[in-house]
Amino acid sequence: MMTRPAVIFFGPDGGDKGISKIFLRSLLYSTAKRGVVLEYLFVRISRGETRQNFSIWVYGEKDLARGSGLFIGQEGVATNHHFLTPADVSEFSFDAGEYRLEVFGKLVGDRRTTLLNETSLTITPDEARQLFEKDHGIYFDWGPDAEKYQKKIEHKVSQPRDMLKLLQSIRDHGATSSNKDSE
Repeated sequence: MMTRPAVIFFGPDGGDKGISKIFLRSLLYSTAKRGVVLEYLFVRISRGETRQNFSIWVYGEKDLARGSGLFIGQEGVATNHHFLTPADVSEFSFDAGEYRLEVFGKLVGDRRTTLLNETSLTITPDEARQLFEKDHGIYFDWGPDAEKYQKKIEHKVSQPRDMLKLLQSIRDHGATSSNKDSE
């Protein structure tokens, strides 16, 4: 199971290659007494007829790790989740429109993925114009009194170069591994 994300971000990951990213913070938890092992997570974003999977999952607070084989107990795991587009997608454009963000997970031993959360979000034409500026992203912060997401657009603060290198290396390694697997 997954709680409603407290914050969601659409925008650039940083670095030199223009990688698109979706970031969210949420609690994953299990209703099973012994817990479960999450094999992987991914997000799917839809706008009109456009659909894109962000299938590279990285999680953590300060030390980021490539998502794979995460144990989820009844007490849960609250952390940051970063989702990047796969290597064969150069960049995803966050244009104006109504978005459906779906978070899917697959448990070890299950044959299918499970929809853990679905959230509807909107980007206005004015916000979309601002997002076309270099290194700008949009945050959706949950407002408990209004019971809706409050939006703000910010210039994405550059991450430390070693963090960018780690995320790029994770992304590139996934592309290299999948290329080797297909040979």
